[in-house]
Amino acid sequence: MTHPTTTRTEPVPALRWATAIFAVALVVHGYDHLRRGMDTVSSTVMALGTIQMFAAVITIALVATGHRWAPPAAILVGFASAIGFTLVHLFPDWFGPFSDSFINPPASAKVTGFSWFAAIFEITAALAIGSAGLRARRVIP
Repeated sequence: MTHPTTTRTEPVPALRWATAIFAVALVVHGYDHLRRGMDTVSSTVMALGTIQMFAAVITIALVATGHRWAPPAAILVGFASAIGFTLVHLFPDWFGPFSDSFINPPASAKVTGFSWFAAIFEITAALAIGSAGLRARRVIP
C-alpha cells in the first residue's frame, strides 16, 4: 500500500494577500531603483538586492502554487528582507558598501519622498508576508 505524498496545499488567504502586496512592493521598490539609476548603489548592494529578488520571486511562486514550503519561505524571505532593507536604507551609512542610506544621502543618490515610501512599503510588506507565513505554518500541514 502506498501513501500519496502531497507537496501542494491551499494557502491561507492571509498568506495569499500578504504575498500579493509583497509582490507589488517589490515592483515599487525596484522601480525606485530604476528611477534613481542603477549606478547610485554599490555593486554589493546590487548583488544583495538581486539575491533578494530571486528569493522573493521563488517565494511568490511557492505561495501561488500552494507548495508546502510556501510558509517557511515566506517566513525566511519576509523577515530577512525586512531586516536587510531596514539596515541598507534606513540606517546611516554605517555599513560602507552594504549601505544605500536615505539618511543624509548625497544629491547623486537621487533619494526622494518616493524612495522613502518605496522602502517603507517594502519593509512593511516583508513583515506582513513573514507574519502571514508564521500563521500559515500553523494551519498548513
